[in-house]
Amino acid sequence: MIVLEIFFWLAIVLISIPVLTFFVQIIMSLMPSRNKSRDAKLTSFTTILIPAHNESTGITETLLSIKSQLTPNIKVLVVADNCNDDTAAVARSHNVEVIERFHETKRGKGFALDYGIKHLANNPPEIVLILDADCVLGESTISTLVHEAILYKRPIQGLYLMHARADSPLKIKIAAFAWAVKNWARPLGFHRLGLPCQLMGSGMAFPWPVISQVNLASGHIVEDMKLGVDLAKLKLAPIFCPKALITSEFPSSAEGIKTQRTRWEHGHIGMIVKEGLPLIRQSIQQANLNMLTLALDMCVPPLALLVLIISSLSAVGILMLILTGQSTPWSWVLLDLLLVATSVILAWAKFGRNIVKFSELLMVPFYVLAKIPLYIKFVFKRQSEWVRSKRDN
Repeated sequence: MIVLEIFFWLAIVLISIPVLTFFVQIIMSLMPSRNKSRDAKLTSFTTILIPAHNESTGITETLLSIKSQLTPNIKVLVVADNCNDDTAAVARSHNVEVIERFHETKRGKGFALDYGIKHLANNPPEIVLILDADCVLGESTISTLVHEAILYKRPIQGLYLMHARADSPLKIKIAAFAWAVKNWARPLGFHRLGLPCQLMGSGMAFPWPVISQVNLASGHIVEDMKLGVDLAKLKLAPIFCPKALITSEFPSSAEGIKTQRTRWEHGHIGMIVKEGLPLIRQSIQQANLNMLTLALDMCVPPLALLVLIISSLSAVGILMLILTGQSTPWSWVLLDLLLVATSVILAWAKFGRNIVKFSELLMVPFYVLAKIPLYIKFVFKRQSEWVRSKRDN
């Protein structure tokens, strides 16, 4: 029983770190902004880099969205990567530069980005802005991201949101809410504290001296998170820019949703397992606050998994209370559970009202239970290769 208590207390300590990080992020995201708006005058030579794998059905909307904000000093480069459709031809029809890449084994967004950067190296721009091929830009997004990148000389991450369609099932709406918490509320909370954010995969602006010194061809299934960590090690952690909006939609096909969710969550959990504690230790040794911030943020599991872990610990805590009569362990777990529940409700009140109804939010426990097979699969059949999500045709 003593051994069980030791392991239980260790589990409580380990999970309390991401719980407190999550709680602080949400509380700070509710604070009013003190940032003064700046005039974003776009004069820097900029290239918008778009990696695209079989995106012929959606890339037109993205390119039209970009064109409405183009100025003479901006060009668009599309990397048609391992495509077996007419993505390249569709992109060329919009009078943008297109290069094609084919490789039997080196597949994934990271390799496409690396190919694009090497192509640009012959005549490098001042700023590289990376967008996915299925995104739509908010007003003045390009000029805002470029201006911030020039101003701070660091990577800038815009507000990248994914929306659920009006007719989407409830689990997709809950997923959209979880995405808003991860990509909006949490980075905004750290932003209020002057702290950096994770890269989110789209809506990322990089000064050329920054993007040209990192390894993009990692083949990692969460290449954006890996890139953010690598930049933090170089003391170039990304800065969040909530004024620059980039939006996309969740796929509605069951296959697309499953592929996308597995890639994101397995990749994230894998980063926690492999990089989490070593990165925290390294950041403390180097007194690198920004790297510590990203490490703590990275160690917050996907929301469903966080709820599942704490709920499981609560059940164990009740069992220990029955067997030993000790209420202290259960009290600590209960506190963590209350912090997470409070954070979720507060996040919903500010960021999720237009995504899910409160009555629908009460269905989260069923959503969490439905994801157990995904987490079991991480242990026994983890996805380690990049697989594109099937889009709707």
